[in-house]
Amino acid sequence: MTVWSWLMAIYITLTFLTLLPALRALFSEVQLNPGGASFRDSQFSDEAKVKLEQHFSRLQGTLAFWKREATRNSRFHYYCLCWTILSSCIMPFLTQAINPSDPASKWLLTIIAAHIALLLGFHRGLKIAERFKAFRHGESEFYDTYRRLLDSPQTFGPDEVTQLKKYFEEVEIIRRFVRNAETDSLPMVEDLQASSVAKQ
Repeated sequence: MTVWSWLMAIYITLTFLTLLPALRALFSEVQLNPGGASFRDSQFSDEAKVKLEQHFSRLQGTLAFWKREATRNSRFHYYCLCWTILSSCIMPFLTQAINPSDPASKWLLTIIAAHIALLLGFHRGLKIAERFKAFRHGESEFYDTYRRLLDSPQTFGPDEVTQLKKYFEEVEIIRRFVRNAETDSLPMVEDLQASSVAKQ
């Protein structure tokens, strides 16, 4: 085997091995991280605790889906990012060093160019970056809201009834934000909040 053949074999092997984490995320399930203090340990009344726990239990499937999608999209996003940058950097130098008498050198350039084109096509066509951002943002926003209700419930209103009502509304806004992201529409959370206020 020539040097170009070895380089081609090394490139193909590395691209496949580094793709494995993204493939594992595609076919594996994720587990929600165990939280800290829960509603059961909060200062709310027993009736409010039951409502909050039931609401959270209904959301667990959604939260697991968000986390799974964020993980899948993040791994493929960084795979595309790293390989497009690396391959784009080495292409000009490989072009200058190509050996016309060795077909493997031409095949290496072709494989690298095709790899870059495929990565860019999938990344843009499937909107990987946008989906990664939306699912991660929705997941983070929910847990921030969850912790704020436990730590500073007064920020939701002066009394328990108002606090629960406001909390449920904010969670629903976050769910609509992520749902719109899934359907290829990405409004800001602030826009949905303004829309919700206008309807009241």
